[in-house]
Amino acid sequence: MRIGLVSYRCKDNDISFNMSQIERALRDTAGKVDLLCFGETFLQGFNSLCWDYEVDKDIALAKESDEIKQLQRWGEQYQVAILTGYIEKEADALYSSCITISEERIINNYRRISKGWKEYTITDEHYQEGTFVGSFCLCGEKITIALCGDLWDYPERFKTDGLLIWPVYVTFTTDDWKQVESHEYARQSFLAAKDVLMINPIDIEDQNHGGSSYFHNGKLVNRTAYDEEQIIIVQTNVC
Repeated sequence: MRIGLVSYRCKDNDISFNMSQIERALRDTAGKVDLLCFGETFLQGFNSLCWDYEVDKDIALAKESDEIKQLQRWGEQYQVAILTGYIEKEADALYSSCITISEERIINNYRRISKGWKEYTITDEHYQEGTFVGSFCLCGEKITIALCGDLWDYPERFKTDGLLIWPVYVTFTTDDWKQVESHEYARQSFLAAKDVLMINPIDIEDQNHGGSSYFHNGKLVNRTAYDEEQIIIVQTNVC
């Protein structure tokens, strides 16, 4: 399976722009990949919430929203699966989630289990974490998803003999990234899987330098350039 890791710019509270970035990546990789992956909360931007539920509930998206339906249509149009992070609304609850769409169907919707996505000292019961960690199959590949702090707080829960996809939102200086990525992040990834794909979007306003990385056996194998909108394609051994 050919997997594209997309480090494109996203904007807080600008779903229209972020959707256009997804469509751009679909055009850029047409016929070249089987799955395109985007970072944590890419659809709305990581800093889109203000922790006032009456405001935030209108920023979050249900799985049945027009935006998700558009992703389903694009997946069919470009014949590619799409994986992206987003702020999800289900009934009265909000989650940091990651949705995977294939052939116009939602085949997985993972909800982050660690609480670092929110300002948990001031948020109420509407802001919740998921409870379930599991795997799904795509193109014959066994895939598990962890969102950002999940892999630091609960690495044992994500241990898999398949592929681990790790959308994150992490703001380090470029110099710090060069130090921590090939050491701390690579080693942490190996606690869960031999093959880990990490996707971090670019957010200029938040000084997020972005970058997507491929870790194998706890070593950094490949990554995008810092501060550059790029896609790297990883070829797995299946399909």
